Amino acid sequence: MKFLELKSTQLTILAGLLLMFFAQGCERSVDGLEEPDFPANPEVFIDGFSAGLEYYPYEDSRQDAFSVDEDNTHDNSDASMRFDVPNAGDPAGAYAGAIFRDENGGRNLTSFNALTFYAKGTKAGSINDIGFGQDFLGDQYAVTRNDLKLTTNWEKYIIPIPDPSVLTSSQGLFWYAEGPEDGDGYSFWVDELKYENLPGLAQARPAIMSGNEETQTSFIGSNTSVTGLTFTINKANGEDVTVGAAPAYYTFNSSDTGVATVSEDGQVEVVDQGTAEITATLGDLSASGALIIESIGNFTPAPTPTEDPEDVISIFSDAYENVPVDFYNGFYEPFQTTTSSDFTVDGNDVLGYENFNFVGIEFNQNVPTIDASDMNFLSMDVFFPDEVPANSTLRLTLVDFGADDSFGGGDDTDVATSVSNPTLLSGEWIRIDLDISGMANKSNLGQIVLDSDLGPGLEGETFYVDNIYLRR
Repeated sequence: MKFLELKSTQLTILAGLLLMFFAQGCERSVDGLEEPDFPANPEVFIDGFSAGLEYYPYEDSRQDAFSVDEDNTHDNSDASMRFDVPNAGDPAGAYAGAIFRDENGGRNLTSFNALTFYAKGTKAGSINDIGFGQDFLGDQYAVTRNDLKLTTNWEKYIIPIPDPSVLTSSQGLFWYAEGPEDGDGYSFWVDELKYENLPGLAQARPAIMSGNEETQTSFIGSNTSVTGLTFTINKANGEDVTVGAAPAYYTFNSSDTGVATVSEDGQVEVVDQGTAEITATLGDLSASGALIIESIGNFTPAPTPTEDPEDVISIFSDAYENVPVDFYNGFYEPFQTTTSSDFTVDGNDVLGYENFNFVGIEFNQNVPTIDASDMNFLSMDVFFPDEVPANSTLRLTLVDFGADDSFGGGDDTDVATSVSNPTLLSGEWIRIDLDISGMANKSNLGQIVLDSDLGPGLEGETFYVDNIYLRR
């Protein structure tokens, strides 16, 4: 059993060198040779690690988070896997996370339908992500179960396999990533980790777009992707278990490849004007949900900004180097309806907002707030593809979080501007400039908010945004 830390890029280089060596050292053709048979060994950790298994912690995780525990085990077994999640701010690593990979070439898992294990925690935490299929070699068949709820007692858990028939040579046998709970670290244990063919698993339900039928207005040359790939199974006790599944489990289809094509990994390219419906199957099962592309023709990009980069703090623009941003749509439940349909046209990234009521762009959670003390304007370009309703108003607000770098801390300040008809035109880019020169505080900027100024005019509308930046 080895404890290794290796970046995926290093593994790719190593694989390439090995391929070069074999290609140069052997001139015989291998056409027609059968692929080697891989062992159907279901065991990952049963009183110890199965042969060939190696441990690769994520580069930015706490490297010593994992250990073998002989004292705290399920059903008096010889040993269990122990994971120690660090406290928030731990200089040795912000979280615990690793993959466990078979270095003997892989396992044939086609006769199993789930990865199973027993687990418990020192408290009732929720493991952020846990699953199988991550191998740092492409993660082709990765599966993720999110927010796995632990108790302080040993409980059995399963992670279903969406389509076992494709797992003929699996190397990524187990992986996890977990951070502190409310800032506090804790420990959890995993035992009797193995693949099984469980009876009673039924009602298999694959889905794309999270099972919804989503429509995206698009343009020739734009690219988007099929998201929300999930697989749900019903256990014998009636409980549903849902996991996220990699695109390789699915077969994607476009109803009109003359309008939009879709690749094996779910990448959609719009090639002409018209409508195309992207659907998928998983094995013999039709996936619920669909992505409907409504291409309205050629796209007119926003004007390229001309300000000197030295005079700009860019938040979203291909013309400049952008500062770190937490998100361009925070989706504040339960009040927000605005969803995102971002896209790329001919290499130009564009933010897309649909079902609009309000949306927040934020940069203070995992990244520093912005010091714009020397800046005088916040600028952005906005495009409404559909006719703008009469008496509509779009309001742009910039919020400074104050010295505490925290929203609502009592020292927040903001400045806003509103744009109404007839300035709000459809079918062309509109430049919005918010004068922030008189803003009392602007050294801890943390949020940009777009809303309809409490009016109903823009409710449910779609619009695009590009070139968001602060300037002198």
